[in-house]
Amino acid sequence: MSLLTLNYSWRWSAAVVFFLCAFLALMMGVSLSERPDVQTADMLTKAYYSLGLFVMGGLDIGTPVDGPLVARLMLWLSYFGSPMLAASTIIEAVIKTISPYKWHFRRISNHIVVSGSDELTITYLKQLRLLQPKVPLLIICNEISPIREEELKRRYHATVITGDITRSYFLSKLFLHKAKKVLLLGKDNFQNYEAAHKILELEPSLAGKIIIHCNSIRFMRSMADSVVAKQCINFNAYQLAASALVQQHLISHFIQTVPKDVVVIAGFGLFGQTILEELQHYAQQEIDTIAIIGIDAKRRIQVVDEQRQLANFCNREIFEGNISHPEVWQQLRSKVDLTNTQPIIILCTDSVEDNFRTSLWLKNKYPDSMIIARSYLPSKFAENVGEQYNILNVSINQLVKDNFPVEWMTP
Repeated sequence: MSLLTLNYSWRWSAAVVFFLCAFLALMMGVSLSERPDVQTADMLTKAYYSLGLFVMGGLDIGTPVDGPLVARLMLWLSYFGSPMLAASTIIEAVIKTISPYKWHFRRISNHIVVSGSDELTITYLKQLRLLQPKVPLLIICNEISPIREEELKRRYHATVITGDITRSYFLSKLFLHKAKKVLLLGKDNFQNYEAAHKILELEPSLAGKIIIHCNSIRFMRSMADSVVAKQCINFNAYQLAASALVQQHLISHFIQTVPKDVVVIAGFGLFGQTILEELQHYAQQEIDTIAIIGIDAKRRIQVVDEQRQLANFCNREIFEGNISHPEVWQQLRSKVDLTNTQPIIILCTDSVEDNFRTSLWLKNKYPDSMIIARSYLPSKFAENVGEQYNILNVSINQLVKDNFPVEWMTP
């Protein structure tokens, strides 16, 4: 429940209490100095005068002069409480109109600030709320659809603010000195680093507590030696997912197979590139050959080699083309033996349809192989197809969600 909801909740409760005190006191026989006839009036008249206390107090009906002591005390309580409650509500509404950010955040502390409202933010919030259901949340975004804003507020109990996270004045209104963590999950890589720089200028104590997501691994590595990057935690979602895939699924296969393995990475985008890097880190001794299929694969492997200085720890074959084209698989079979081994074939293009269609064809052709088909969001249909044909379906979204470091969830 948000602070604003709690605020409204206690106000309504107090209003009901003050109304009942006045109404019951009049029903118990209390008379008023300026309206003695109220004592014998009907219930609706007494309810009307009880409600009037919120506007005029007792100025137009006088003070309690007769009746049981307890009833008079109840009426006095309503005399003082009702107009004070009404006045405070009006004052707070004015303050909220004049300075909405300050009003929203004046009581917030030990909170987590998240910039961005896309799927990565939702993925993080799902895991966060499993571990920290009550930690206060501020979601900052440049623009947001009404449906997504409603989802963030209702499902994740977050306060959503529209604004530019790179504006120093805007940042100064977020009570960053009371924040425990800041996650910059927006799509604009440069904006994320710019925001981190300004946040550190405003609150140097947040060093080590700012988490930056960078969609471009190449840009993230270029920034690695910058002062900002060194004071923050930098990550890429595909890299996180690839590490989880290798450690949770591939290594166990490598251990079970006696000869060194053949691995086919079909699709050499960000996910395929990070899988290659993770294999070098964790499975160098287990792999005989890595075959890479992808559009513009030769240029991309050169970029990876240049940035990461990958070791030639195994045979490496590169084939340029679309995974849906039969010719590219013919070229692969001419150089790599997929029949007399138990190869791992990872279909990780951006097209879920191509990945699944090709995975079914490959499983039929190489039944002893371990086939992995990649999607972005979890899919019950994909899971069902995978179970039916013994194909492993992996969701980038799910791998990331399950492998966020625990310390990112704790204030």
